[in-house]
Amino acid sequence: MPAHAPTRHIRRRPGDRNITAKGFDFHPEVFLVSGGLVVLFVLLTLLFQEPAESAFGAVQSLITGALGWFLILSVSLFLIFGVYIAFSKLGNVRLGGANAKPEFPTFAWVAMLISAGMGTGLMFWSIAEPIFHLQDPPVMLGTIEPNTASAAQQAMTITFFHWGLHAWGVYALVGLSLAFFAFNWGLPLTIRSVFYPLLGERIYGWPGNVIDILAVASTLFGLATSLGFGVQQANAGLNFLVGLEISTPVQVGLIAIITGFATASVVSGLGNGVRRLSELNMILAAMLMVFVLLVGPTLFIMGSFVESLGYYVASLPVMSFWTESFSGTEWQAGWTVFYWGWWVSWSPFVGIFIARVSRGRTVREFILGVLLLPSMLTFLWMSVFGGTALSMELGNLSGVISGAVSDDVATALFVMLQQLPLTAITSFVAIVLVVVFFVTSSDSGSLVVASLTSGGKLESPAPQRIFWAVLEGVVAAALLLGGGLSALQTAAITTGLPFAVILLIMCYSVYKGLQYEHGVVHEGKKLKEAEEKAIAN
Repeated sequence: MPAHAPTRHIRRRPGDRNITAKGFDFHPEVFLVSGGLVVLFVLLTLLFQEPAESAFGAVQSLITGALGWFLILSVSLFLIFGVYIAFSKLGNVRLGGANAKPEFPTFAWVAMLISAGMGTGLMFWSIAEPIFHLQDPPVMLGTIEPNTASAAQQAMTITFFHWGLHAWGVYALVGLSLAFFAFNWGLPLTIRSVFYPLLGERIYGWPGNVIDILAVASTLFGLATSLGFGVQQANAGLNFLVGLEISTPVQVGLIAIITGFATASVVSGLGNGVRRLSELNMILAAMLMVFVLLVGPTLFIMGSFVESLGYYVASLPVMSFWTESFSGTEWQAGWTVFYWGWWVSWSPFVGIFIARVSRGRTVREFILGVLLLPSMLTFLWMSVFGGTALSMELGNLSGVISGAVSDDVATALFVMLQQLPLTAITSFVAIVLVVVFFVTSSDSGSLVVASLTSGGKLESPAPQRIFWAVLEGVVAAALLLGGGLSALQTAAITTGLPFAVILLIMCYSVYKGLQYEHGVVHEGKKLKEAEEKAIAN
């Protein structure tokens, strides 16, 4: 039994210490400290752009060199923990209670998972990453000659690894923990609530404040990383279509415009804005993917999907714990460690978001749904776009896609679409997808951060959501001005590392909570059966 089990009536209510003024309704310590730290970071980055760029590079090297192994081990443990919970007796617990029903249909649920969990990153890296690994194969699965069929096979396997079960294992852990403690124990929908079995009422004091402040910072910088990638790709697409200059000032301007769209969406709320945009995203993405599948190398794409899936499953144990200690290389710093830090830094945002839309599902349904459905759709997407690019590189268009990746990663998608029919139309659809992914990530993130900084209230005032939507765009712009891609990667890793420690403690806390809940439900069923038997006799 947990050290602190819930009473039937929780003494504290979400936001019961909030300050309400001028359209805001916020938790004083979490809102002011996290907002102040983020604003201070933005000001220092903008005032000292060149030193900031050097500092970002130094911090990234320090963290990846000394603690990369910790992130690799932690993320693998999160996945193992999730699978264990799903197939244990604890998987029968229902989020929201035994009689709860799912709030959203499965299609809308999966659409919101994809849009929130990956979004812009799928557009940015689906072609660039396989081509990078084709040109420079890591020694993760053995020494392989670059630009060969074997290198292409490994490239897709590693891409699956970075975007598959490990990423969604992180999200599943945080989402499950938040949904369970919010819907089953009646606690606020904030990260601090997950630690109730360990801290009890102290989650409402300074320990809980520190946890939520870290969650806000992690969420904002994880979002800024994705928004930065997205605006770079939108700029590249507009350059391809209408000749718009590719430059940081242009990208900052695009951030301002798209943040305006996100602000309008976030005011609409979860049911209207986020849900509708997520469903639109799924439809547009499916149309573009099917088009590329049909007009591209269809047989190669489907064959590579099946083969890469097999290699991924077979190689998963080796890849999960590989730290390149014996190879003496530094490849992981820019790839696996970056991705794991990025997923962990995104996890408060994605976790809270998927928790909000997952009431009524069993723990087993939740974990397997979050792990498998988005992963398989991601693998298919990567196979269609990455497989098409690899087919071109291995065929008669050698050097075309790889040249684009070398010149500017953000242009790779549009250069590939240029080799297919209806280029102008598909490129326009791709830009729309990038923008809508940008908007859904921003407005989903704003809803989550607003909830975190309002003491766990599910609904926060529109001005508060607008404030965070604008600040997310400002952080993304500051990172682009202060170091571009390197700054984005450093932000993800730096905020992800300390939060990984919190997630490790979270595993123990939610395990104890689920154990207690299962025991209560099991005893309740036994008591009901005994009563029915007594009445029958």
